Amino acid sequence: MTSKKDSPEAEQSSDKDLTFGEVVEEELVEGAPVRRKGIYLLPNALTTASLFSGFYAIVAAANGVFDNAAIAIFVSMILDGLDGRVARMTNTQSKFGEEYDSLADMVAFGVAPGLVAFFWSLNYLDQVGWAITFIYVAGAALRLARFNTQIGSVDKKFFVGLPSPSAAAVVAGLVWCFHEYEPATWLTLLTIIVVGGAGVLMVSNILYRSFKDLDLKGRVPFAAILVVVLIFVVIAVDPGTVLFLIFLVYALSGPTRALMRKGRRGPGDKSAS
Repeated sequence: MTSKKDSPEAEQSSDKDLTFGEVVEEELVEGAPVRRKGIYLLPNALTTASLFSGFYAIVAAANGVFDNAAIAIFVSMILDGLDGRVARMTNTQSKFGEEYDSLADMVAFGVAPGLVAFFWSLNYLDQVGWAITFIYVAGAALRLARFNTQIGSVDKKFFVGLPSPSAAAVVAGLVWCFHEYEPATWLTLLTIIVVGGAGVLMVSNILYRSFKDLDLKGRVPFAAILVVVLIFVVIAVDPGTVLFLIFLVYALSGPTRALMRKGRRGPGDKSAS
């Protein structure tokens, strides 16, 4: 005998309770699955703003306004850093938010920097130009996919491969720093190295410091705030150049650290993993 709860009428009634196109997630509350409708506004609004900045960067680059395009990518970085922290602070994490954030990151830190560099310099190289651009975009996609599958399974002190926001900052910093220069062979070669290198580093197994182990809540000497002020002043003097150098040093820190570790082991040391 079919119960009323399991009848087709009950299933149709349950389906009618869901608004067409509504997001429904299942969460565990005290060990029991609970279905929740809707999304959290604040963190997803920040993610949308990050996505918009990435989209604006593409539009600005297509119209030849490369400094604004580069700045928009850095704005996306700030917004991307805020949405996750706001979600944790307000306890509004969700599976929808994670997926939306990953897709927004692909646009802001994958497609946007690649196209900005392409419109700025690489389009003069025809097939070689879009091939280098695709290496970067594909590297960002693979980096994000690997990051999503490795959450909780790697040491939080390190990232495996260059993080996509840092790779985007290197490319955007390059464009911002040299956008007023006339096209030249050396600048095109530098763009190829930076864009292609960033794409390869994102999918590499090189470890990068995540700085998540830094204690930002503890007390520090008073002089530390003076260092922070000095950093802001230096960035304000020439933000494009300073930010490019900062993130370039970070991008090179991974390979440098790996080579130093390999050198300390020695050529005959086979016991080290």
